[in-house]
Order: sequence, then C-alpha cells, then structure tokens
Amino acid sequence: MPETPPPAVTADPGAPSGPVTLRGGDLPWRSVAPQLATVRLITLAVVLAVPLLATVVVALLVTPWVWLGTLGLVLLGAWAAWLISRQVSAISWVELDEELVIRKGRLFRSLVSVPYGRLQYVDIQSGPLARAFGIASCEIHTASPESGGSLPGLPTEEAEALRARLAARGETQRAGL
Repeated sequence: MPETPPPAVTADPGAPSGPVTLRGGDLPWRSVAPQLATVRLITLAVVLAVPLLATVVVALLVTPWVWLGTLGLVLLGAWAAWLISRQVSAISWVELDEELVIRKGRLFRSLVSVPYGRLQYVDIQSGPLARAFGIASCEIHTASPESGGSLPGLPTEEAEALRARLAARGETQRAGL
C-alpha cells in the first residue's frame, strides 16, 4: 500500500498551504500596518507643501499663469496619494518553515524569498514619524546584497518579535538542526 506524503506545513499548521506565487496562492499572507500609508501621505504633504506655496505666491504676485503650475502640483499630489494607498495595500509577507517571503507591488510585482539559513542579521528602523505612529521597518541582511529584503510598516512590537524569531531560526538553520 503506497504511503501518502505529508502535507506542506506553514508557520501556522492550521492555515491552508500552497505554492509561493506572485498572486498569493493559499498561504496565510500578512499585511503591513495601515499606518504606513498615513506616514507616507504625511511625508508627501510635507514635500509638496513648499513648491505648492511657492506657486501660489508667484501666481498671486506675478502672473496668474502660474496657477497652471499649482494645478499640476495638486494633480501630482492626488495621483501620488492614490499610488501610495495602492502600494501599501500590496505589501504582504509570510513566514514559512524554511524561509520568509515578502511580496510587493501591483503593476510591477516582486517576490523575495529569504531562506532562514542565509540570514546574517536583521535591522529594525523607525524614524520620528514612524515612531509616532507605532511602526517600524525590518531590513533583512544576508551574505549577498541581492538576496536580502525589507519589510516596512510593521507594528513596533511585531517587528521586534519578528527580528527575534528570524535570529533564532537563522541560528537553528545554520547549525543544521
């Protein structure tokens, strides 16, 4: 009587499993915090504020034709805000038995798979604005610069826990256990 192979196991044994694909498959993908979009939108507003103010002042004091530049900046800001919301909602990640997989992008998709045995260290970064919103980014480093990955917008506690888990799994994989 032939034996049936054991099912594939993910980080959560009760979750559905499947192949790692750009479209997602049946893996338990986790999204980043929605506060990442807010932080990026605030950054966009700060960057656009100075040129927008400059075009308004020039339009009022010099020539009304500069209002076209103001309109262009407003349209650019609206498009960038829409793009930011789409980009942030497309970032997801999953911890598997042998690797961490990070998926990004809607139009230009990327899928980064970082095997735990190749990990060297994990950085956690959080600027003042990100700290105000309680989020951090994990930068995953391997021996090769091309095989690392970054995971922005994780809640700070989750980023710290992920760093600890990745360090433990990386050490276990390198030790051959």
